[in-house]
Amino acid sequence: MKLAALFLAGSLLLVAQHLPVDEQLVHESTDARIKNYEKLLAASPNDLKLQSGLISAYLQKVRETSDFDYLNRASKIVDRILEKDGGSLTALRFENEIDLQRHDFKAVAERSADMLKYEPSDAGTWGNFGDALMELGEYERAGNAYVRMFALRPSLSSYNRMAWYRFVTGDPNSAIALMREAVDAGDPVSQNTAWCEAELGDMYFKIGKLNEAADAYSAALTLFPTLHRALAGYGQVEAARGHTAEAIREYERAQAIVPLPQYAGALEDLYTQAGMTRKAHEQRDLISTIEKLGQATNEKTNRNLALLLADHNRDLPLALQLMKAELPVRGDVYTWDAYAWVLYKSGQVAEAKQASQKALSLHTPEPMFYAHARQIEAGITQ
Repeated sequence: MKLAALFLAGSLLLVAQHLPVDEQLVHESTDARIKNYEKLLAASPNDLKLQSGLISAYLQKVRETSDFDYLNRASKIVDRILEKDGGSLTALRFENEIDLQRHDFKAVAERSADMLKYEPSDAGTWGNFGDALMELGEYERAGNAYVRMFALRPSLSSYNRMAWYRFVTGDPNSAIALMREAVDAGDPVSQNTAWCEAELGDMYFKIGKLNEAADAYSAALTLFPTLHRALAGYGQVEAARGHTAEAIREYERAQAIVPLPQYAGALEDLYTQAGMTRKAHEQRDLISTIEKLGQATNEKTNRNLALLLADHNRDLPLALQLMKAELPVRGDVYTWDAYAWVLYKSGQVAEAKQASQKALSLHTPEPMFYAHARQIEAGITQ
């Protein structure tokens, strides 16, 4: 029987000494893992296994909160490892994951390709390679990379990636079956299984299966009650059912955890529908604050913000500027759709039609793509 780690007087007592540290901490919360890895590293600052555990915990925290301070902390540790050993495969893998979060997809693709020349049997690198290629819009190569990853290590991570690839390339039924396999495979970190449940919910929602979507989001929240994307998923289901008050409640819960611009946009619309004018204005002000923060930090790309601005016919020159900067670094169908929508709202209908055709090229089952395409094809700007 695996023993849990115990806390006494603020210190971690590793009661199962025969287990590796990561196995003893894996069932703790992300915050607890960070705290304890930091303590352990203070005593053994050059222990690669402890460094890797802390980097992993920091990256998990980024996924949970979108707080990029943790990404910077992870990056500093990776830099220290590479200063001592520039060929450390472990550190280079983490560097890939950090650069994926920073949207430096070309760097990840190039680095992964180099790494695979020397370690072609490394499943994690094949996964990073595929992730970067997906964002760059190189779908055939991405699919091949994921097949290689899956052959080397069938797991939640590889099932999840194969599912996403199948969905984006127009095969939702296969995508859902594979995402179910990802959930069934599970992961010692329950948040990762919850993430797959939420992705399964998104897929169901996009093909119009609201009950199945709600069940998947519920399963995600059972595993990890503060998974903001599952709360927002529940919100979009309730909105689709016409339950405005319930949708507002779920989006408010999601926003309280991570204030993403798309949550503010959804709440602005929902508050407007409910006649809650003051609250709608508060969300609009929040979006304006997000814009100003982006400009203050010299943010060049922000696809979600650009889409949000286009949806609300606001600050269209900024939206267009963001998308023109995004496209050279992120050439996937989601970027082409966002670009098409911003062009259309900016009155550039002919250019919008061309971009929309690229967004639809894989028959991705994204309702938003087709809603945008219908309006663009009509050619009537608002």
